[in-house]
Amino acid sequence: MRNWQFSGVAAAVVLALSSNMAQAQDAAKAAPVVTALGQTQATASGQTNDAILARDAAKPDKSTLIATAALGGLEIYDLSGKRLRSTPAGEVASLAIAADQPLGNKRVNVVAAIDTTGNFLRLFTQNGGTLTEVGARQLPLGFAAEGICLFRNPLDSSLHAFIVGDGGEVDQQIIFAQGDKLDARPVRRISLPSPLKQCVTDSHGHVYASEEAVGIWRFNADAEADVSATLIDAPRLGHIKEEVAGLAVHDGGKDAQWLFASDANAGRINVYDRSDDGAYLGSFQVSAPGSSDKLIEEPGLLNASSQAVGAKFPKGVLLVNDEADANTKLVSLADIGKAIGRDPGTAPAATAAPASKVVAVSARVETRFAGSYGDAADDPAIWAHPTDPGKSLVIATDKKAGLYLYDMQGQVVQFLADGKMNNVDLREGYELGGQKVVLVTASNRTDKSIAIYRLDTEQRKLINVADGVQPTGLGDPYGLCMYRSAKNGDTYVFINGDDTRKRQWRLNATPAGKVRAELVRDMTFDSQTEGCVADDETGALYVNEEDVAMWKLSAEPDGGDAKTAIARVANLPAVKDDLEGLGIYHLGNGRGYIVVSSQGNDTYAVFRLEGEHEYVGSFAVVADPVRGIDGISETDGLEVTSRNLGPGFEHGAMVAQDGRNVMPVENQNYKYVSWEDIAKALKLEMR
Repeated sequence: MRNWQFSGVAAAVVLALSSNMAQAQDAAKAAPVVTALGQTQATASGQTNDAILARDAAKPDKSTLIATAALGGLEIYDLSGKRLRSTPAGEVASLAIAADQPLGNKRVNVVAAIDTTGNFLRLFTQNGGTLTEVGARQLPLGFAAEGICLFRNPLDSSLHAFIVGDGGEVDQQIIFAQGDKLDARPVRRISLPSPLKQCVTDSHGHVYASEEAVGIWRFNADAEADVSATLIDAPRLGHIKEEVAGLAVHDGGKDAQWLFASDANAGRINVYDRSDDGAYLGSFQVSAPGSSDKLIEEPGLLNASSQAVGAKFPKGVLLVNDEADANTKLVSLADIGKAIGRDPGTAPAATAAPASKVVAVSARVETRFAGSYGDAADDPAIWAHPTDPGKSLVIATDKKAGLYLYDMQGQVVQFLADGKMNNVDLREGYELGGQKVVLVTASNRTDKSIAIYRLDTEQRKLINVADGVQPTGLGDPYGLCMYRSAKNGDTYVFINGDDTRKRQWRLNATPAGKVRAELVRDMTFDSQTEGCVADDETGALYVNEEDVAMWKLSAEPDGGDAKTAIARVANLPAVKDDLEGLGIYHLGNGRGYIVVSSQGNDTYAVFRLEGEHEYVGSFAVVADPVRGIDGISETDGLEVTSRNLGPGFEHGAMVAQDGRNVMPVENQNYKYVSWEDIAKALKLEMR
């Protein structure tokens, strides 16, 4: 498995930190004391690592706490700290809870626990003081785990667990229902060079992880996004004395987005402003209830609830693990706010989050990953078998190596190591050597040429039919699409390079059964273009100028330079540069949809093919954990067809390049998305 590595951490990251070690020590001495308003009984085992709040939304004062008790499993307490019962769970190192998750025909609270007796993940449902284990199977982690946090993806409400480990592991898994049980599947792993203690997620899609001797990291929780790691604070350089332990977040609205961190060796808890890139807000110490002198010497793991929890905690509660007393202290967020001179605000209502304007679908098939590492896969083309749709094929590029031919199950049928092929397209019914063939062209960056093949549909292979090398005259050819003119029946190919030019060639058959390219037109744009698609029925060419707009031009060689902007990046919030792949779903009679890859936000924008090309909505492709297929992100090229491609794709499909292939992490590949799924999600027509 390929991991994201963070090496040379302290030396490689430039920190905007305002204090040195001496200042941090002075701040520790001056940190105000916040007296806890409650604490649990000591665990029966005399040991504890972590505790979480299971909030009762209907009766907050009836909420419970769940705490680890070493080999004593899990213990459940009421808000007064009284032990209610215990549940066998091995030796649990850390806990996390997610409310209102679907399971079977009901909604449940899910508790995830790290059992260190075998280093595996255990899953429970929680109902009041009762925990019921619901894991479909044993879920081994394969490393020494220390902490866990849960994240609900706002796009599709999928539940993800982040497990951090003693070897610097950050393991992301997706938790999903299998009937009335819960299962999990690895998604990706991020590796840091030293031990991690705890993690926490926030509603903005961030994960914060405490690397004990290094500091606090922030990175993206969405596995389909770039990791984008940022170091928030570090020992001796900022406001941490030696090691950071526990983490928790508080969401009190716009002006109270806090991150708590245990500065354990200094005996205090630091507070940071998540809305201001982790700016330091202050610190406080915690004392036992009724005594401002009995301080927690080394605060451990933390957990927080931002919503009201009974009369004592109107703004929420911070749970602080006190290993010395083998219990958990309950600290009022209102009291913390007073101590640091900040208003804790009011937690947004659970229903306040706006529904996503982007609908979610999942791929039904993914291809075998490309043989080349890094940014390799780029663009597909689809051939639909006219009589046996299940035998349809996908031709796709490896821009570091050649061309793949995939079947409808995503398996490799053929690979041609013919050069750095960037984009590919095809047209059926091309007359060559006295027969109608499927003509395939690709932009070959190795020799800066137009690669030309015919697809042998019986033998299921590509055969080179170029009349020698067909030069493009471009410094680095990559964007490509094809067009057949309804006016004269000629077939053309468009290619752009790494400058502002796009060129058009007529593809001419020779008596020897080869194909030669004849330059017929040059076009110029103001900046870089790549994705393009031509509509043979209407004679329109659609071109993505990556940072600017999707343009409509004439596809005819005498069409001139006039162009119309269909969608501008600056004017349509649904799209974010780069605009990349383009495809057309034909409904007939000039009607249909244009699909555009909006690479900057990992979505696909859909426009009407006819009329004024009205924008009709956007979709994202998310993970299907049951099939074991991840979502699609950072798409370069795509293709769309309305033709029957066999079981699951009777109404056509979109095939798209996946820039980050996870679950597990592998080289880039392509995903097949049923048009039926897209149409139902966006209420579109299908053929």
